[in-house]
Amino acid sequence: MAEHPEGHPPHPATFEDLLAEGASVPTDGWDFSWFEGRATEARPSWGYAVSMAERLGRACAVLDVQTGGGEVLDFALAEATDSAAETAGSAPAKPPLLTIATEGWPPNVAKATALLRPRGVAVVAAAEDDPLPFADGAFDLVVSRHPVRPHWDEIARVLQPGGTYFAQHVGPGSVFELVEFFLGPQPDDVRSARHPGRERADAEAAGLEVVGLRAERLRMEFRDIGAVVHFLRKVVWMVPGFTVEAYEPRLRELHERIRAEGPFVAHSTRHLFDVRKPGGRTPSS
Repeated sequence: MAEHPEGHPPHPATFEDLLAEGASVPTDGWDFSWFEGRATEARPSWGYAVSMAERLGRACAVLDVQTGGGEVLDFALAEATDSAAETAGSAPAKPPLLTIATEGWPPNVAKATALLRPRGVAVVAAAEDDPLPFADGAFDLVVSRHPVRPHWDEIARVLQPGGTYFAQHVGPGSVFELVEFFLGPQPDDVRSARHPGRERADAEAAGLEVVGLRAERLRMEFRDIGAVVHFLRKVVWMVPGFTVEAYEPRLRELHERIRAEGPFVAHSTRHLFDVRKPGGRTPSS
């Protein structure tokens, strides 16, 4: 989503037109530029994509798990290349020798392939719950931004000894103000899913060492109902089975609330994992 919007772009004024607009915007990839001026989300202080770029510049073989449309990896590779060029002066930049990305949703596979192929990145179609289709110890750096769930045993398997997993995860209760507006109060086990403490324990159970773990809660604002519709269509796990038709009465209620009271405020949660596989040495840590 947009970080600091400047006002509101022109958009249809009626409830029906806003619904139709939010329902018509393509949802492939992880480009959130459409939300500019209509929804905002504060960004974590650690700057994940820039931090990833720093790791890429020191890595030899990199795997990006659940890359989406490849936008974050593309940005990080560009940053890593620019940084290497500045450091080396006239010497050629040295991106990772091997970079591979996985993605499970066919529209995103196509989008990521088109975006990343010019950078020499191979995009492999792999369902999120399937084993990673790579040999043991194939990578010294594995990265991921907002995986649906981290498969720690597979991450540990494909990492070289001394290799690093560097990832930003969605935390517990993320955007639950919006989720519970549509679904009602959620049970504690649902609210606490994706808890960083539990994920730390799972990583350690897979034989990995958690070197760093940070968490932040971040403000979000939805400024019109079209933005809400597009968000729920794009981030499908928030309100499973969401359709405009099924939730039209609640959408109308929220539309009237936004018009009367201003933006609907929610909070996202994010945590940053810096994880190492014991043994060996790696240039990516």
